[in-house]
Amino acid sequence: MTSIPLGTAVRVVVPATTANLGPGFDTLGMALTIYDQVDAEVVKGSGVTVEVHGVGAGDVPTDETNLVASSLRHALTAWGVDLPGLKLVATNRIPHGRGVGSSGAAIVAGVLAAKGLVDGIVEVNQAELLRLATELEGHPDNIAPSLFGGLTIAWMTDEGPRHKKLSVHRGVSLLVAIPTTSKMSTQLARSLQPETVPHEDAIFNLSRASLLIAALLNSPELLLEATEDRLHQGYRASAMPETDELIRTLRDKGYAAVVSGAGPSILVLCSDPAQRPEVEALIAAHQKSPWECHTLTVDERGATVEALPALAD
Repeated sequence: MTSIPLGTAVRVVVPATTANLGPGFDTLGMALTIYDQVDAEVVKGSGVTVEVHGVGAGDVPTDETNLVASSLRHALTAWGVDLPGLKLVATNRIPHGRGVGSSGAAIVAGVLAAKGLVDGIVEVNQAELLRLATELEGHPDNIAPSLFGGLTIAWMTDEGPRHKKLSVHRGVSLLVAIPTTSKMSTQLARSLQPETVPHEDAIFNLSRASLLIAALLNSPELLLEATEDRLHQGYRASAMPETDELIRTLRDKGYAAVVSGAGPSILVLCSDPAQRPEVEALIAAHQKSPWECHTLTVDERGATVEALPALAD
């Protein structure tokens, strides 16, 4: 087994993501300009300690069961590296349980921190990072944009996950509305979907997902029609009625609103930046409970890792 020198430390910054984008279920994802940061250092002894600031402080585990910690150690084990004592300091800004990729970001943070810690010891490429992180998450639609940034198409092959990164048309503007009180479990959301869907619904989504790529890259005026969906949002609506009602209101007014990931947050793909204040006004007038509106852009860099001086005393 290979060992990491005591005092080796890295900082990882990971973006939030929004997945599905309406019709692109388990395939399309986009990186957002909200970030979690994790500092990781190899320390004396064994085990992992985690210090959490911001979102999740006091709620998420602070030991080996923390998702960042378990993902980091999973990667080191896969690469044949001794499991050292670790100190993690997490500063979280990505909301949990809201459909903006917090679990995917935690997994990416752990895997990328592991890569940083073994820099110069083990060679790790992008395909390996995507494979390991997808192995932990179960599907690559949030993992790919979190790792690589931009708009991504992700798919599975017999050899593992693959992705293609694309650049969104500069006329497309993003707004994410996040409910402050309600959450949604990805497992619950998936349990509400049928195992099979009508043939015509599959064709409908195939056409809309194809159109959505064209709309996001070249033709933002097609976003409303391109974000129609019959595969997942309707089945999940009963579990998040306020999200469903607000999406219907926004779409009736001509705005391309969809469920962000598993929900309950809403992603609005505006074809012009001037639409965002109009959307915020509609949300403020409609809301039955508080929503936070975030005017965001597409993160093009994806997750980053840099070496740090030793962090621990």
